[in-house]
Amino acid sequence: MKTKVITCMICLLLLNAPARPAEKTAALPILEIVKAVTKKVIKAIDLRIQKLQNKTIWLQNAQKKIENVLSKLKLDEISDWTKKQKELYKGYYEELAKVKSIITYYERIKDITRKQTRLVAEYERAWNLFRQDTHFKENEIRYMERVYSGILEESVKNIDQIFLILDSFSTQMSDLKRLEIINEAADQIDANYDDLTLFNQQNVMLSLQRAKTEAEVNQVKQFYGIP
Repeated sequence: MKTKVITCMICLLLLNAPARPAEKTAALPILEIVKAVTKKVIKAIDLRIQKLQNKTIWLQNAQKKIENVLSKLKLDEISDWTKKQKELYKGYYEELAKVKSIITYYERIKDITRKQTRLVAEYERAWNLFRQDTHFKENEIRYMERVYSGILEESVKNIDQIFLILDSFSTQMSDLKRLEIINEAADQIDANYDDLTLFNQQNVMLSLQRAKTEAEVNQVKQFYGIP
């Protein structure tokens, strides 16, 4: 969802309407789906990272054993021994480099899911407050609900991309393509988060503009935690 679209729609839809009494906060249905999917991704990544870290330790220990054996050999034995163990040692080294590379990918993916978690938390915080703010009308709250639903639905699509990346480690996908998908998912979740925070800021500013007295302005600031 683009920033310009959000701004234009706010201008069109936040029109004069009868005041609305404060209501009990209700979460959007899509929220539980976003939370569940995000939690599933984080759990899957943590499990895979743990397995890879264990494999890294094993490979590093195997390398040390080979190096220890090599250090104890005489010079005339090293050449013969090296020929026999060259491929084995090379295999350990390449596998270790590959494992470390995959861990780096997973850490990047985990950063994206952390941003997703922050997006959900920011949505919940703002939605809880806007629903209680009597400066907003019924039609405005309904519009906010549609905007939030759209942003959350877009973020779920980004998480779908993350699952595609996780599955890619068991396929022949190239590192370049995998990195491309990761970067695209990261850019999209950043855009979703920026849209959400901008939309929240615009709504807070609107509430401040509708405050009729200085005392009421201060109440709004206190309500939203504005210094």
